[in-house]
Amino acid sequence: MGFPLIGDKFPEIEAPTTFGKIKLPDDFKGKWFVLFSHPADFTPVCTTEFYAFALRYDDFKKLNTEIIGLSIDSNFSHLKWVEWIKENLKMEIPFPVIGDPRGLVAEKLGLLHPQSPTHTVRAVYIVDPNSTIRAILFYPAELGRNIDEILRMIKGFQVAEKYGAAIPANWPNNEIVGEHVIVPPASTVKEAEERLKTYECFDWWLCHKEVPKEEATEARKFLERVAKPTK
Repeated sequence: MGFPLIGDKFPEIEAPTTFGKIKLPDDFKGKWFVLFSHPADFTPVCTTEFYAFALRYDDFKKLNTEIIGLSIDSNFSHLKWVEWIKENLKMEIPFPVIGDPRGLVAEKLGLLHPQSPTHTVRAVYIVDPNSTIRAILFYPAELGRNIDEILRMIKGFQVAEKYGAAIPANWPNNEIVGEHVIVPPASTVKEAEERLKTYECFDWWLCHKEVPKEEATEARKFLERVAKPTK
């Protein structure tokens, strides 16, 4: 079975969660949301990821972004696991986790791997306020996600939309243009000529421009978290 792709509308889903019934994408219209799946409850790598997502929950909120977890464990299992995390790691999970023991939601989103049909893959959907899927990430079971990179991606999407630009590699620490953003390439001869007069350019097809310092500073905080984050 296929799954939705970048640029598609997020499919309509109704499911039970640790916070009650949820309806996607309707419950998050006007907001960004990250839906991430994990292989199973009470597993070590997944536990570190839930802790990391919870630790950065306020950062997601500042970006008008909500978080939803998912696996094909039952809601009962989720409730016991998040209770264990709170009691043993002193971290409360502040976002809902979808219980999907029949795998109906996971199948609809392409999160069941043929080699392990009893576990969801480690995946991320980033969805914008118009319910459009902007990014899909898949990870192998043995590799935990970098949550700060997910935050940087959302910040990058928001900056790109706000300033009509594209985001270069490793932004805001790009090796060529630093914290500048990329101006979309010209599509006419006249536009190409104007690009060279208006922006800093290496050529008419590679121009860049500055954005306010605070935009880059926030993204840099996610990319280069120097101090250990605290609760």
